[in-house]
Amino acid sequence: MSSSDAPTQASASALPEGITDPNYKPLPGRLGNLTVPQQHALEKFKKELQDEGVFVEERMDDATLLRFLRARKFDVALAKKMLVECEQWRKDFNVEDIVKNFDFHEKEEVDKYYPQFYHKMDKDGRPVYIEQLGKLDFKALYACTTQDRLLKRLVYEYEKFITSRLPACSAAVGHPVETSCTILDLKDVSLTNFYRVKDYVMAASSIGQDRYPECMGKFYIINAPWLFNGVWAIIRPWLDEVTVSKIDIIGSGYKDKLLAQIPKENLPKEFGGTCRCEKGCSLSDAGPWNEEKWQKLEAEMSKGTANGNIAPA
Repeated sequence: MSSSDAPTQASASALPEGITDPNYKPLPGRLGNLTVPQQHALEKFKKELQDEGVFVEERMDDATLLRFLRARKFDVALAKKMLVECEQWRKDFNVEDIVKNFDFHEKEEVDKYYPQFYHKMDKDGRPVYIEQLGKLDFKALYACTTQDRLLKRLVYEYEKFITSRLPACSAAVGHPVETSCTILDLKDVSLTNFYRVKDYVMAASSIGQDRYPECMGKFYIINAPWLFNGVWAIIRPWLDEVTVSKIDIIGSGYKDKLLAQIPKENLPKEFGGTCRCEKGCSLSDAGPWNEEKWQKLEAEMSKGTANGNIAPA
């Protein structure tokens, strides 16, 4: 190999282990694509957490710490404040107990009135998350569940997202997957019903931004009606500018854009794809996370017996 053919070091950090995709190129601010100041910030962040007794080895691998750093533009002090507050929230909200003991037994009933579900992967390997706000039936929803239980379910799903969905997707595509592809369907949305659940939506948005930062990849708002400007005026102030920049608001002509990002066999038929799961896509939870090893890992997590770091590298 001549000197001109020799590979150059483009990052201050090495790529994570286990990558089998030869075309993988990490985005800026990720392992394998850190500047020298970013690498130093990561090292400083970890050391300060360790020195202050805040560091939790099982949950705070470098990829996780980088999520908090990216959320605060690599300002170590701000990232540490965010993570410390998150740790306190985990205690206050009893997250570990939710992971081990929460049973959302009303799932099928809730699905009739407010479908929220993961379904297969997009073309970049992200788990696809779909929420159909337009099907919301406020009275029926709160006749079978409560806001508190909906938020516990949300946290349970975020934990599952981190501990099994992302690693399963990462293994399936051969490179780290750290974010989701979200579809928010507003078909037939009722502004009145939205106002009735705005407290839940606001609390859910806060949990996503503040406790599980940098988990949003693609975000499509489809079937946005003319009245959506009023809804968006309420939602937008809850979101930071980075989040807002990832949101693509589309009307009824969304199919080509979704199919450009999601394989047609992975997209439910009602959104322009070809998938028709036996029990309905919203209840199938179809995806690589259903493989035996990931199901076993989930069982170990619920019993508190899983060892080591299981977040995606």
